Amino acid sequence: MTIVTPAYGERSLADVLPAVLRSLGCPGERPTSLRLPEARAAAVLLVDGLGAELLRAHAADAPFLASLEEAGPLTVGFPSSTSISLASLGTGLPPGVHGILGISFRMPGGAVLDSLQWRAHGSGPHVDLRESLPPEEVQPAPTALERAAAAGIHTTTISKQEFAGSGLTRAVLRGGNFRGTWAMGDLTAQMVDSVGGPGRSLCYGYHADLDLLGHIYGPGSEPWRMQLRQVDRLAASVADDLPRDGMLLVTGDHGMVTRGETFDADADAGLQEGVTALAGDPRSRHVYCEPGAQTDVLATWRERLGEAAWVLSRDQAISEGWFGPVAPGVEQRIGDVVVAMRGEAVVVRSSAEPLLSQLIGQHGSLTSAEQHVPLLVARAE
Repeated sequence: MTIVTPAYGERSLADVLPAVLRSLGCPGERPTSLRLPEARAAAVLLVDGLGAELLRAHAADAPFLASLEEAGPLTVGFPSSTSISLASLGTGLPPGVHGILGISFRMPGGAVLDSLQWRAHGSGPHVDLRESLPPEEVQPAPTALERAAAAGIHTTTISKQEFAGSGLTRAVLRGGNFRGTWAMGDLTAQMVDSVGGPGRSLCYGYHADLDLLGHIYGPGSEPWRMQLRQVDRLAASVADDLPRDGMLLVTGDHGMVTRGETFDADADAGLQEGVTALAGDPRSRHVYCEPGAQTDVLATWRERLGEAAWVLSRDQAISEGWFGPVAPGVEQRIGDVVVAMRGEAVVVRSSAEPLLSQLIGQHGSLTSAEQHVPLLVARAE
């Protein structure tokens, strides 16, 4: 199986909002190879779990999306999971710079941060870490939404009501106005409303449920396909009501695979030897080692997982470009050993992550199915 190294700075998810801001006339945004038409208003819809290969395979369930101009596909970055991808989209930076390096990862000082819930990760008490690890300090770079607002662009984030003020929202999507939603109807209505007024405007909208059904039933399952049909109608409804000088962009944060061969790190003593913390998700793992144990842990994980994974040292993963450029202070958040699963294999944690370990659909690695997402463009007619 061929590894897909993210195309940071060229055609990655981190390049989308810089390109959008340039199309809106925002000065100072770095150039990328993405070229978007000039517009006064832009609505960016991120559909969680919308992989390019999945969309292509099920184009009949999404005729509107399949009809749109494809400005991608894009690579999402590593790990190919939601919090990392939202950080890359929201900041316009690769993971090695914005520092959100996993669904969970270890911060200097020893705390393993669950970056989706912004709480302590593992089987112990789920302690809220927003005070001890302020999101604005964990990810201090200005977000693309902050840069847009500072340039006088009316900026709106439209997402689930429960995400207002969350750690991840504060870390990577701060800036502009937050509008909470309850269902698909108000997501559609608020996206249309946010770009319909005078002046330059940027709207970011988030839809979560395609990913949810992919996790529970599997990507390509009947429930997943039914949800894709609803997403197609959502996108078509927004496009139908765009202002004459507006555009809609539809993308995803990762693809998905159906869980296959399973290794349980909580039940395998060999995978625990010399390990002080294990973070990430079943398709991508950060392995933190006891002092001096990295070489032995690397050898053990390579031997245990065999052809089911790419297993690299931290230095190797950085040099291979998995995280993009790595900023000072970020390197120690990366595992001493970094694991990216091949095929459909997973490394679960049945005790520490019981729910995550049971999911049928998984993502996070460097396969084409997980890395490639569409970037679809609709313009007002």
